[in-house]
Amino acid sequence: MNKQPLAERLRPQTLDDYIGQQHLVGEGSIIRRMIETGNVASFILWGPPGVGKTTLARIVAGSIDAPFYTLSAVHSGVKDVRDVIDRCRDDSRSMFTRGRPILFIDEIHRFNKSQQDSLLGAVESGIVTLIGATTENPSFEVIRPLLSRAQVYTLKPLEEPELTLLLNRAIETDSCLRERGVDVKETTALFRFAGGDARKLLNILDLLERSTPDGEAVVVDDETVTNRLQENPMAYDRNGEMHYDIISAFIKSVRGSDPDAAIYWLARMVAGGEDPEFIARRLVILASEDIGLANPNAMLLANATFDILKKIGWPEGRIPLAECVIYLATSPKSNSAYMAINKALEVVNETGNLPVPLHLRNAPTSLMKEMGYGHDYKYAHDYKDNFVKQQFMPDALGHRRFWEPADNQQELKMAQLQTQRWGAVGTDKKKESDK
Repeated sequence: MNKQPLAERLRPQTLDDYIGQQHLVGEGSIIRRMIETGNVASFILWGPPGVGKTTLARIVAGSIDAPFYTLSAVHSGVKDVRDVIDRCRDDSRSMFTRGRPILFIDEIHRFNKSQQDSLLGAVESGIVTLIGATTENPSFEVIRPLLSRAQVYTLKPLEEPELTLLLNRAIETDSCLRERGVDVKETTALFRFAGGDARKLLNILDLLERSTPDGEAVVVDDETVTNRLQENPMAYDRNGEMHYDIISAFIKSVRGSDPDAAIYWLARMVAGGEDPEFIARRLVILASEDIGLANPNAMLLANATFDILKKIGWPEGRIPLAECVIYLATSPKSNSAYMAINKALEVVNETGNLPVPLHLRNAPTSLMKEMGYGHDYKYAHDYKDNFVKQQFMPDALGHRRFWEPADNQQELKMAQLQTQRWGAVGTDKKKESDK
């Protein structure tokens, strides 16, 4: 019996063998063009487990014949990063090295700020091409300077036709499965438990093969798959069944103000061995995105829960986590802050770096004062109720409304105060300030 896992035995070595992610590796796509031209830029692969992030990084490195180094963010510190960069620097100077060294960092979201900072110089100077892999949104987990130096590419869960292709390839090409014989009768349960994860599908198939008595064909049907996985709940995924489906159901239950469903999905994750800090991190994001200004205390409680988990550990940490979940689920909801920053970013992308109005500029020197910096700025605390009308937007914008108050008690009070200060919604503040 081959002791190497089936997923490792079948790991693709070329793009032609790679299944899925055609938007990145198909004809004319960005990563295929990088390989064909030999000009590989730094990038970060963002997607759920088992969709080919590590495999794709290895294929890229192998295709351009470049030195390939791997670091795991779970086990590596700043010293490890610097040691690898020093080796990459030596490689880049060597006359025997054909391509720029590639540094692949798995779970890059687990690097702290100082660890990520240690990568900047090498990436910026071209000593190394960085390929990162993450299951978390890079916008939240990767520092902005590093994001500006690396393009982010999103990988998607495999769909049923791709899972079918993977299953057939495993049966046809793996020597162990060919010797045993595989009788595929049904795939509904197999694909459901796989959840778009190629590694998970192959691990389930591996489990079926290893748990089938010698001399018998491996049977793939819904009953067999379900029974074998129930007998071996941790056999193929530490995070348990349908990891991303469950976290999605959990977040949507809190957002939908159903504390009972939210607690149920929380219990599913706790029982499945989910990382408590992963759950708490998602709750902090939810508190700001989905509750926001309707109840600003929600983010404070979510952040406090995150800190408490680190202090008291597990299993006691499940109690404050449950308290936070119920509080967030029963709290009033608003995504107005989330929508406001998205609208503002759209305008920034459209209009670029508009100049700051002169009266708002800092004037630390006499020359700047002579040039009008800070001239006619009105200090709000010198006026009644600490407010005076003046323009704060760039001149070219006049004023754009980004924040639209949601229909809840907290934001309606805020909106009423804004109306008293600036006039009704839709009134151009620039025109008001000119009166």
